[in-house]
Amino acid sequence: MSGAVRFVLGGRVVEVRGAEPTTTVLQWLRANGRPGSKEGCAEGDCGACTVVLGELEEAQDGTPRVRYRAVNACILFLPMIDGKLLLTVEDIADEDGALHPVQRALVEEHGSQCGFCTPGFVMALFALLHSGAELDDESIHDGLAGNLCRCTGYRPILDAARRLRTTDAEDRFARADAGIVALLTSVRRDAPLAISAGGNGFQAPRTLGELTAALERHPDATLVAGGTDVGLWVTKQHKALPTLIHLGAVAELHTIVEAEGHLDVGAAVTYADLLPVLERRLPSFATLVRRIGAAQVRNLGTLGGNIANGSPIGDSMPALLALGAVLVLNRGGTRREVPLDAFYLDYRRTELKRGEFVERIRIPLPAPGQVFATWKVSKRRDQDISAVCAAFLLTLDGGTVAGFRTGYGGMAATPTRARTLETALLGEPWSIGTVTAAAAALEHDFQPIGDFRASDRYRALVARNLLIRFFLHSVGEDAYALETAHG
Repeated sequence: MSGAVRFVLGGRVVEVRGAEPTTTVLQWLRANGRPGSKEGCAEGDCGACTVVLGELEEAQDGTPRVRYRAVNACILFLPMIDGKLLLTVEDIADEDGALHPVQRALVEEHGSQCGFCTPGFVMALFALLHSGAELDDESIHDGLAGNLCRCTGYRPILDAARRLRTTDAEDRFARADAGIVALLTSVRRDAPLAISAGGNGFQAPRTLGELTAALERHPDATLVAGGTDVGLWVTKQHKALPTLIHLGAVAELHTIVEAEGHLDVGAAVTYADLLPVLERRLPSFATLVRRIGAAQVRNLGTLGGNIANGSPIGDSMPALLALGAVLVLNRGGTRREVPLDAFYLDYRRTELKRGEFVERIRIPLPAPGQVFATWKVSKRRDQDISAVCAAFLLTLDGGTVAGFRTGYGGMAATPTRARTLETALLGEPWSIGTVTAAAAALEHDFQPIGDFRASDRYRALVARNLLIRFFLHSVGEDAYALETAHG
């Protein structure tokens, strides 16, 4: 056990002792002579606090290398960067003061005015440059979706990003990869991290066995994976979290198994790591995940955290409900399986027992001939909470509905299926007339609330319209036009 958080910063190993476990990386940086990273929102939305984390991973040839990821420092607890490389805007220029190519591009394209957001854009672009992605407009927009600017109108910032297409990615960090690998190897732990300060504790087990043992000792501990929601409990709600148990170091929770007919996903798998699999196996779900949050959020946020958090507007749950996902829960090493549609009991209440945690998520894949799709409706395309999210899985026998599953978010106190609608369609012909008539069943499934995101009437209308959209998606708009033209 160790009482110090240890990471690499500024080319050297830093040890921090005595910091409260819920101290954010941003708070620590600004209190320790690194004011470049800014606090704009303290909730992971604006990107002004963006820093880059470097972690060891295996290359295809089995050799270790550094993987760089942009993250929001404002909601990331300091102990969660233990064993990692932390890069801020102060780090990336050359030792002689020469600007990094990203900084130079922003200067030459006049991408900074007041400068408050600029450090975050610099670090987001640095991570994008090191991601290996092709710097086309789509990847640039995706990489910068988590950074807001009130001055420049984005055009010069995008021009700076495009300028990087001709930049050699072999910057000084790429050239120093072996040395950085050696530094990160030197701070690897042989035992779990455990720290305490001010009466509060933080533990980071490395195996399932260590995790279950920690929960047996602290059954009421708060579990944190990416912190993209728990971080706000501290920064916005000022909650006290006496005991935190971090899942990020538990190796078994980071695996993805592509089995016959289903995916088996560890609860600590991040959205960023899950996306390539979803793009191959569930492309509609992948499109939705790209809108759950920007790159900074997807690099830390986890599927298991979204599920266990139990928010009625969690965007992953409608898709998982429609697909028939099953959760593997673990309590003291004893496992049980619970269908996701039986997991939510009431607002923010789940089936989890004291000391129990979500270990894995089993996601059935659509069988040949089944049609699956999911959509999110929100005021903004990126970085916005949905007003309504819906997902549908259709099984046809000839032209008759042999199976129909739904998942809706934003319509009730929990993410849930529209069971009355499902029953109304079962055994009926799959036609626009049938679907339109069955849509009335949604009034029996939901009595949505109105809030600042959407009125109750708007939510009810969108829920019906998404069902119609799914029908058009399933038959193709050309086939629908032909059907209606012939009466």
